[in-house]
Amino acid sequence: MLPSNLTDTDRWQAVLRRDRHYDGMFVTAVQTTRIYCRPSCPARHPHRKNVTFYACAADAERDGFRPCKRCSPNTQAFEADVVQRTCAYLDDHPDDRVTLDDLGAAVGLSPHHLQRVFKQVMGISPRQYAEARRLERLKACLKNGSSVTDALYEAGYGSSSRLYERAPDQLGMTPAVYRKGGEGMEIQYTIADSPLGYLLVAATQRGVCFVSLGDRPDDLEAELRGDFPAAAMERDDAELGEWVNAILRHLDGQQPHLELPLDVRATAFQWRVWQALQTIPPGETRTYRQIAASIGQPTAARAVGNACATNPVSLVIPCHRAVREDGSLGGYRWGLQRKAALLAQERKTREKA
Repeated sequence: MLPSNLTDTDRWQAVLRRDRHYDGMFVTAVQTTRIYCRPSCPARHPHRKNVTFYACAADAERDGFRPCKRCSPNTQAFEADVVQRTCAYLDDHPDDRVTLDDLGAAVGLSPHHLQRVFKQVMGISPRQYAEARRLERLKACLKNGSSVTDALYEAGYGSSSRLYERAPDQLGMTPAVYRKGGEGMEIQYTIADSPLGYLLVAATQRGVCFVSLGDRPDDLEAELRGDFPAAAMERDDAELGEWVNAILRHLDGQQPHLELPLDVRATAFQWRVWQALQTIPPGETRTYRQIAASIGQPTAARAVGNACATNPVSLVIPCHRAVREDGSLGGYRWGLQRKAALLAQERKTREKA
């Protein structure tokens, strides 16, 4: 079925104009070549008598048409192109208040259509993407030693009030605290024996901020202090007992799913990868490429690997379920033996269920 508010005459005129605003609303199939295209395809126009219109790429392919290699009209390629151009526009205008109307005009789609496609692929809205990129610039400026005032304007925040409204939810701390390595933060931690060696769990008042495994308690403490060098640290075995016990039950196969409050810093991309990891059923694995595809960025397998490697709350975010393309375990921050043991325990628990 084609949209009732467009006639074939309207569609053909859009094709003649190569109007990008109609991309994604229908495709043009040519009977003589058995190829279908976007309305905006730059190739030479076919004769009108040879053209059939379809609502989407899938309908055209069901009738035996092949996607044009020049304009890539199949849905995934079209959406990837729209998102790539939208992100590029936002990255090129970091200091501007970009509206959906601006974005739609830049990429040739209606604002509503653009919002739907972008969120479907990225999992977040264009506005959320722009905020995440602004936050990344802020963090980079702070790490390079800029003052908070200089950093907020360099990153594109119009005022300090806008920055401080968003910072606690996105950074897990205020910008000044982040710049100073967690200065002023209060972190409690505890260390317990586990089936995989020593387990360190650390948390702020907001939630768990660090989970690690190792052979020596001293090494685990040093790693925690390295991540938050200026924070106030206090060991408190009793206060964190409930969360530690939940993780230990998980390691023993008694609690397949961990749902603990988190207080971690992340870019928008890292969050999407970590959320994808949490959807993988216990005992199963996905390749880095499969995870990348699941978040709409099939060429970002290496970036997915980096997001797994920088996961500060292992076990809670199960990065051990990510493997290489050939099925081998790949890397794991806490050692491949632990990764193999985690997967073996999860499979054993699943078989018993």
